[in-house]
Amino acid sequence: MFTVSAYATRSATEPLALTTIERREVGPRDMLIEITYAGICHTDIHTVRGDWGPAPYPLVPGHEITGIVAAVGPEVTRHAVGTRVGVGCMVNSCRECVNCRKGEEQYCLNGYTLTYGAVDRDGTITQGGYSTHVVVDQDFVVRIPEDIGLDEAAPLLCAGITTYSPLRHWGAGPGRKVAVIGLGGLGHMAVKLGHAMGAEITVLSQSLKKQADGLRLGADHYHASNDPATFVNLAGTFDVIINTVSAPVDLNAYLGLLAVDGTMVNVGAPSEPLAINVFSLITQRRSYAGSAFGGIRETQEMLDFCAEHHIGAAVEIIPAQKINEAYERMLVSDVRYRFVIDASTLN
Repeated sequence: MFTVSAYATRSATEPLALTTIERREVGPRDMLIEITYAGICHTDIHTVRGDWGPAPYPLVPGHEITGIVAAVGPEVTRHAVGTRVGVGCMVNSCRECVNCRKGEEQYCLNGYTLTYGAVDRDGTITQGGYSTHVVVDQDFVVRIPEDIGLDEAAPLLCAGITTYSPLRHWGAGPGRKVAVIGLGGLGHMAVKLGHAMGAEITVLSQSLKKQADGLRLGADHYHASNDPATFVNLAGTFDVIINTVSAPVDLNAYLGLLAVDGTMVNVGAPSEPLAINVFSLITQRRSYAGSAFGGIRETQEMLDFCAEHHIGAAVEIIPAQKINEAYERMLVSDVRYRFVIDASTLN
């Protein structure tokens, strides 16, 4: 084991503070990554504050990690020292179930290992990217193309792949009408990616205050969900709706915006259950679905797609000392559109 600097919290009510943690020694198939940037995801806030259940404290969040390979084990073949790499939401899976064998480790039937807050292969609790270094099995590390900055690439490891995966799966492309609920960290990536795929993109946001941003990011249309006329005028319009918000919404109102055979996909994760009137589905053969982040193969595909189309996240880079302030700002939507921690400020 060796010691690195990190920001951690010791309880659901305490702020994150500078500390040290231990990382395992580099094993035969491991890679030591010197972290350059770590994105702040809304999941980090939910987890450290216990919104989704008790967390194993002390806990270092962060699953949007980019950096440079600093050392590799003797059996590593995928990435060499000096390579630009990234680590997303998981760092291991069973590798044996049908889903893992299909390259969909995010749906591992035996449970994947989260990048932080999970039991690692050595029995310790995984600690995330708000730190200077991380050790990860090579199979869960992706290459960051040279055409994407490491800062704007960090949020792609969660916000990017979490929206890319359902857009690809449900066929976003030319001739398809896609609505994105919310223009935040996830939503702004859904707009950029859906536009690059060739779909007609509509943003549905609480108000029109971000309309100029939405159109600049690639949306074709922008409507306020606090205007009842929106749900009248757009009824039966969309082939796909991506719900990116992590707060409760009126699902039945949004389901009414789907065309026949349309699908609404939840990628945001509210802490409380949501209610559905099944008649909203039955009467127009609509579907309601959920989608997690993508597997390793699809994450690399997404990164290559982003490089080809010159797509990166819109980021605000902060020093580690402003993490707690960033959390409070995120809770009032005061970020456009993803905070990214400069890991050099942890030293």
